[in-house]
Amino acid sequence: MADTAVAWWRPDRFAKKRDNLRVRQAMLRAVRGYFESEKFDEVETPALQVSPGLEPHLMAFQTVLRDPGERLTRRLYLHTSPEFSMKKLLAAGVPRLWQMARCFRNSERSTTHHPEFAMLEWYRAASDTRALMADCENLLRAAAAAAGVARYVWGNAWADPSAPFERLSVAEAFARHCGLDILAASPDPADPEDALRALDRLAAAARPLGQVPHEGDRWDDFFFRLFFEYIEPKLGRERPTFLTDYPIAMAALARAKQGDARVADRFELYVCGLELANAFGELTDAAEQRRRFEADQALKAKLYRERYPIDEDFMAALEHGLPDSAGIALGFDRLVMLATGAAHIEDVIWAPVARAGFGEPETA
Repeated sequence: MADTAVAWWRPDRFAKKRDNLRVRQAMLRAVRGYFESEKFDEVETPALQVSPGLEPHLMAFQTVLRDPGERLTRRLYLHTSPEFSMKKLLAAGVPRLWQMARCFRNSERSTTHHPEFAMLEWYRAASDTRALMADCENLLRAAAAAAGVARYVWGNAWADPSAPFERLSVAEAFARHCGLDILAASPDPADPEDALRALDRLAAAARPLGQVPHEGDRWDDFFFRLFFEYIEPKLGRERPTFLTDYPIAMAALARAKQGDARVADRFELYVCGLELANAFGELTDAAEQRRRFEADQALKAKLYRERYPIDEDFMAALEHGLPDSAGIALGFDRLVMLATGAAHIEDVIWAPVARAGFGEPETA
């Protein structure tokens, strides 16, 4: 039997976050007002998808779709992002679209992660990441005004959204905080054999820091170890930071940057050392997208003994013609945390997902 003394719905416990939820409502109204002023369509897409998202380290929730007579079944997943459906709407001719989507990621729970969370995602056709940066600046200022705060706060850090946002490339960040040339130490995606050589180059560059790769590390494992220790906590302090120009090996769903094929047309937004958003100049080459998907799922199979299917309907939309566009996903719950100073994501959501091991056992 569940212990009602610690149940989230007890009025005395729920009252402690009621003010945060009022702020959340005000911020949601501000977000909706901004997109209406920019003439975006607010869309709603299904959480049930053929493919949940293909980033190698994301874990999805799986279910089975049955027809009414239960003669036909199909494996489906709860999406980790509404990306594939929203890009299909771009292909269908919707030029500006946004939604506040419920997204689902398994094996994720911490002060800033929750198994089900709110993702603010939007796309602009015939546009680029510079327009998304302007959106972020306007949205963060409007949301702060709606929340009645002059600064965003997390832990002992603060950031003023009215200040000019910093623009900092990944190469500049590594040079500033680690003293190394990350582009010279990055792998060449066109040469699969360069991955090990790149790890050796990065290890040599990081030696003055006293850092060495762990046994079994890949290049990106060591990259992120350096990034999380030396760089991420320093980003977005006193003013928000756009971290731009990721090495092309980390392009994910982004195209190469025009004028510099070494880097991707991609940025992440940081506030108070907290990652808030991830943006791309969208890749429209279907063959290259398939190559990346297959490489990601080969890595997933190697690391986790699991593969997720490619959404062939999405690939058909790419082949039909996705317009030049830019898209971004922003963690709305985290934005509310920054506005309220909440220490835990569950302090800014209405109701949490049940915890494993709470009350009656869920598995035999």
